[in-house]
Amino acid sequence: MIRSVYETRGVSLSVSEHGEGLPFVFQHGLCADADQLIQVFPEDTAYRCLTVECRGHGQSETGPLEDLLIPTFTDDVVGYMQSLERPVIGGISMGAAISLRIAVRWPYMIRALILARPAWVTDDAPRSAYPNLFVGQLLSQYDPQDALQRFEMSEVAMDLAEHGPDNLSAIRGFFTREPIEVTSALLTSIAMGGPGVTEDEIKNISVPTLVIGNNRDPVHPLSYARTLAEWIPNASFVEITSKSDSVNAYQRDFKSALAKFLRDLN
Repeated sequence: MIRSVYETRGVSLSVSEHGEGLPFVFQHGLCADADQLIQVFPEDTAYRCLTVECRGHGQSETGPLEDLLIPTFTDDVVGYMQSLERPVIGGISMGAAISLRIAVRWPYMIRALILARPAWVTDDAPRSAYPNLFVGQLLSQYDPQDALQRFEMSEVAMDLAEHGPDNLSAIRGFFTREPIEVTSALLTSIAMGGPGVTEDEIKNISVPTLVIGNNRDPVHPLSYARTLAEWIPNASFVEITSKSDSVNAYQRDFKSALAKFLRDLN
């Protein structure tokens, strides 16, 4: 992996580059980093994986806490994309929301769109985001150890244990993610927001699109992926194995879906 720095509005953002070929800007999910994308990026494609680690993520600076919003993250990525010639844009979860916003607002800048495990369709603060909001609020009110204990006793944790064990594992990691103040702000503000697009705008997307979804993933409902695939004209939809069932199968299926879509683009 090659690292570089992109400066925007007084904030230094880390950019990772993996592989060789045409540009594919591939954005991570909430509280994740570039490694999340490399784990599912197929080798031997005609594309290189570029990830702008969002403010407060990975090796990027945080900047003002009030700017930890999907529209701000999107503007940062679009600024970086000015140096690229019509890349493929895509992302997982929050990264999918960023990519969707770019496809609606700046369609002329992109060659194709990939939405993986979307956590939003159009509405702000969807019910599926409540676990993140709940943890963000706990971390703002209690020290991390006390917040974790309160979380473990909650109905939210019990529901995730039954329906989304991988979600539960990821959320438990938030209680030790430093700095806690930034983690709390991210979880709260992102969970309360959304991509800021409408159904009609989504239905006007005209670039080749792949939507990837999986079951047993309450924070990223399969129904969201199906809805987006139905709304976007001629979108391809692939259901892959959930990480709650098998991490290895999830990564294998994800790579296979990406590889086929990228090959078909060429």
